Amino acid sequence: MKPRVWAPVARTVDLVTGDGRRAMHPVAGGWFEADDDLRVGTDYRFAVDGGEAARPDPRSRWQPAGVDGPSRVDDPAGFGWTDAGWRGVELSDLVIYELHIGTFTPGGTFASAVERLDHVVELGATAVEVMPVAEFSGDRGWGYDGVDLFAPHHAYGGPDGFRAFVDACHRRGLAVILDVVYNHLGPAGNNLARFGPYFTDRYETPWGSAVNLDGPGSDEVRRFFIDNACMWLADYHVDGLRLDAVHALFDASPRHFLAELAEVVAALGEQLGRRLLLTAEHETADARIVLPRDAGGYGLDAVWFDEFHHAVHVAFTGERTGYYATFAGLTDLPRIFERAESIGPGRLVACVQNHDQIGNRAQGERLSQLTSLPVATLAASLLLASPFVPLVFQGEEWGASTPFQYFTDHRDPELARAVTEGRRREFAAFGWRPDEVPDPQDPATFARSVLDWDELERPPNRAVFDRYRALLASWRASRHTDSSGFPAV
Repeated sequence: MKPRVWAPVARTVDLVTGDGRRAMHPVAGGWFEADDDLRVGTDYRFAVDGGEAARPDPRSRWQPAGVDGPSRVDDPAGFGWTDAGWRGVELSDLVIYELHIGTFTPGGTFASAVERLDHVVELGATAVEVMPVAEFSGDRGWGYDGVDLFAPHHAYGGPDGFRAFVDACHRRGLAVILDVVYNHLGPAGNNLARFGPYFTDRYETPWGSAVNLDGPGSDEVRRFFIDNACMWLADYHVDGLRLDAVHALFDASPRHFLAELAEVVAALGEQLGRRLLLTAEHETADARIVLPRDAGGYGLDAVWFDEFHHAVHVAFTGERTGYYATFAGLTDLPRIFERAESIGPGRLVACVQNHDQIGNRAQGERLSQLTSLPVATLAASLLLASPFVPLVFQGEEWGASTPFQYFTDHRDPELARAVTEGRRREFAAFGWRPDEVPDPQDPATFARSVLDWDELERPPNRAVFDRYRALLASWRASRHTDSSGFPAV
């Protein structure tokens, strides 16, 4: 690999390896290129304008020592894929199983997650949606504060670990949807601004600087994120992406970033001969997300539809605070179905539990903990009788007693303290005492969130699982489709 980096305002860029430091030469468009052809496994960094602190490659494919370590050359062509016949899964056949690699199994790796994929198949799901795996600070986290967006997280198993996970999913007939975050980067290890105008102060997000999608230099910034999407889909054989909080992708360009991304991904799918899916989270489920581009929309396949969750949650828990205040319960469903019909219910992803709705509670309680196992199962029955694309969150299908709490592993003491104090302030407004709010930095918070698979074999939980499995069997029968991603023989 011949290292290249976009650094349009830099005077000089040096390549730093174990063999020393060599100047890179400028090429067109603000790029710098090295003369060295680095071998697979070589560690390297870049130093801008003679700075002593060399930084990882913004497009690093591998960060084996974490966000502050060197980049390492990866060989995407060196993996022995076994899914040559895989063609993906159609949107109409999607039953999504959302999982978090770090807590899905006690091992917390891609390899240990493979050991539980047969369970997902037995349940009746047709796709796994993996919470973000791009390199983030520390060993534990939700993944929404990633900073090395091209590098699968080191603690999960790195590039080959993720390839093996995707390959194993395809062998079982499961599609893989990867959650990606393009609206902001995390606070620790974020070096993009040192290389170019990746961010802008013209807009604000709740999580930090907004990404520059429409200002000076934005053509290359847009290309950075589009190349990232194409890498996951092509080099890792991922079947689709779930784009986090697209309402925070601020773009006044004539062609919105999402429309450009959808066009590129559609062309890539034709080239690869696979069905590639783009879904998005939007705070109001804006219909433009899924409208065709020639009708003024962005042309994505589906959008998350939280309104169904909120109505069902209010109905069964009685909670009416925060964003639940405008919902009355099941009496909201006619209005919700009418709005869904105007968008296209088959393009709306709905759930009764997901990582946000559980994990953004102070103590991360599941619906079955707030109510009961029978009530949570009844809520799932409503979901699977609806016309929406259903999503099940890990452990929901057996009424897991483990919570899903918010956890981090920042190594910077000041940042760690700020995260802990910020979490406590956030919930103090709702009447929670500081000692009642789990500390995200405490390893015990993470440990509490790891699924207990022994529960699955206990009588109450096994009965819940059997019920979920029967509901999904009925769901498939009602659609009379073959969910296999392989061509018919």
